[in-house]
This record gives sequence, C-alpha cells and structure tokens, in this order.
Amino acid sequence: MMTASPAAIIQRQLDAYNARELETLLQIYADEAELYEFPATLLARGTAALRERFATRFREPNLHAALLHRIVAGDTVIDHERVTRTFPEGPGTIELTMIYQVQHGRIVRAWSIAGPKTLAGD
Repeated sequence: MMTASPAAIIQRQLDAYNARELETLLQIYADEAELYEFPATLLARGTAALRERFATRFREPNLHAALLHRIVAGDTVIDHERVTRTFPEGPGTIELTMIYQVQHGRIVRAWSIAGPKTLAGD
C-alpha cells in the first residue's frame, strides 16, 4: 500500500480542522506529536494535549483556516494561512505560517509563526 504524500496528509489535516472533526484530526498527528510556537516554545505534546488545544479552538463559532500558499520540501510542508477566529477582543483574522514535519504518514512536529491580526471592523 502506498503512503500518502506529505502534502496530501497536510491537506487532510486542514480539511479535518475546518470541519472540526477532532478525532480525524488527532489521527493525523503522531501519538507523541509536538506543536510549537516558532522556534521552540512548546504548546502541546501528545494526543491528550492536542485534543485539549483543538477542542478549545473548535468552540469558536467562526473558526476557519484558508490556505493561501503551500510549499512542500521532502517531508516538510509549509502553509501560509489566513485563519478566521474569535479572539478575546472580538472576531477577526490572523495570518499564520505553519510548518509541518511528516514521518510515516503522520505529523510528528508542527510550528506556528503568527503574522498580522486584524479585528472585524478595523
């Protein structure tokens, strides 16, 4: 059986995120996957921590990640996204660069780099 390409795996991750399919999303991450704020601030490690982080995010009523650009280099996928969120100060968008490392068909590490945040009405 052929393993899906890293780009296909990250697209499944993005689709599951936007559909708020928590269990599907968690299956795409390795059991001990790590999520970082770039370069090295650990945000979550392992399925339980990822579950808590994503479940909290999925409660936001307007959550949606729009892919603006994708780069694939071997097992690394870099996505530039515009994410619609409900921030403590109100609804808006934030630009994110997400870097994913894929091994054996699952995400083992991911890093986020936050860009500009815009509140609705700004």
